[in-house]
Amino acid sequence: MSLTQSLILIALLIAASAFFSLAEISLAASRRLRLRQMADEGDARADRVLRVQEQPGHYFTVVQIGLNAVAILGGVVGEGAFSPTFVQFFEQWTSPEAAARWAFACSFVVVISLFLVFADLFPKRLGMADPERLAVRMVGPMNVLITTFKPLVWLFTRSTDGLFKLLGMPLQRDEKITSADILAMTEAGARAGVLAVREQQVIANVFELDTRLVSSVMTSRDRIAWFQKDDPESVLRARIVAEPFSAYPVCDGDIDHVLGYVDAKDMFQRVLSGQPLALDQGVPLHKALVVPDRLSLTEVLEQFQQAHEDFAVIVNEYSLVVGVITLNDVMSTVMGDLVSGLDEEPQIIRRDDNSWLIDGVTPIQDVLRALDIEALPHPDEYETMAGFLMVMLRRVPRRTDRVVAGGYTFEVMDVDSYRIDQVMVTRGTASIN
Repeated sequence: MSLTQSLILIALLIAASAFFSLAEISLAASRRLRLRQMADEGDARADRVLRVQEQPGHYFTVVQIGLNAVAILGGVVGEGAFSPTFVQFFEQWTSPEAAARWAFACSFVVVISLFLVFADLFPKRLGMADPERLAVRMVGPMNVLITTFKPLVWLFTRSTDGLFKLLGMPLQRDEKITSADILAMTEAGARAGVLAVREQQVIANVFELDTRLVSSVMTSRDRIAWFQKDDPESVLRARIVAEPFSAYPVCDGDIDHVLGYVDAKDMFQRVLSGQPLALDQGVPLHKALVVPDRLSLTEVLEQFQQAHEDFAVIVNEYSLVVGVITLNDVMSTVMGDLVSGLDEEPQIIRRDDNSWLIDGVTPIQDVLRALDIEALPHPDEYETMAGFLMVMLRRVPRRTDRVVAGGYTFEVMDVDSYRIDQVMVTRGTASIN
């Protein structure tokens, strides 16, 4: 075989090897969501690729048969094509035996380099750039090859399946998509500029609803504005002016005996129409939805939907009222600062690059996000910044108390009747006197 014929044959072998490399990487890198979208748009080839991904054994068997066969042939043809030329070159300076050894080594390096660049690196980088589009083009020819080499495919596939079973490994790829997968995709989209950072944060907040308890976003007991059932109109007006909310629980004697709630919109309409506001003179009293304090926000949303309500009273295991929550509270958790009121003081204020001022009732998830840390000690024992300090100190915190955790120093700045108002968080582990 002449040098020209050998070079043509090597080029064909490189092209064949590149085909198999491209077929392999495009199938492995193809995203099922994108393939499903293409199939729904009418591309039948995408549906075939999806089926191959579910049972890829025959496909990859053909790929490996092709790659290994081509590699062996390439080595044989390459050595025969380049060795004579290299022998003639090296015989000018060394003995025939040494020239043959050097010629073999050089032929090996040339053939390996050609196959490495043109049959491996280039097609695989090409396949990673647009795997779905290439996979749908490759699936037809690969199906023909699977049929052609069916006996060999069957033999090698059964041998591989037996090895997998022996090792106790799954034969099929797990295609379950978890919330972590979706969050990872949105984070990648935010880094790539496809999603705005705020949009990505909203998506992350939605997935947090399953893990955040209702107590992390409720209006706590000491902040609830409520009415006695026999309060005069002057008291109602004064309380509404002092503490404007969307709903007010109506109680009998104390806050733990809730009779229902009144909607601020109903009271506003009565004021506009000149009607009295006294609770015994026609103000609509709505039945209060009561939920336990161990529910997640997702479960509270389901309760709102089932009861067709947007206001709930939260009780603990002793049937004592610990707070109230509205649908707007839950949605504000999802939307974050996109819906924060302009006159509402934020719970987390960043003072500089290394310090934050944090309200004691701030949900711990918001604290972790602001400080960019994964977790704090004993994460299952508290829901708020104040709860974290109580768990760490094992007592009610006092002003100037400090806790060091996660590479940060947490110092209590203000306490009002055992309630932690402000906590100073500083990056670094300052010494505690």
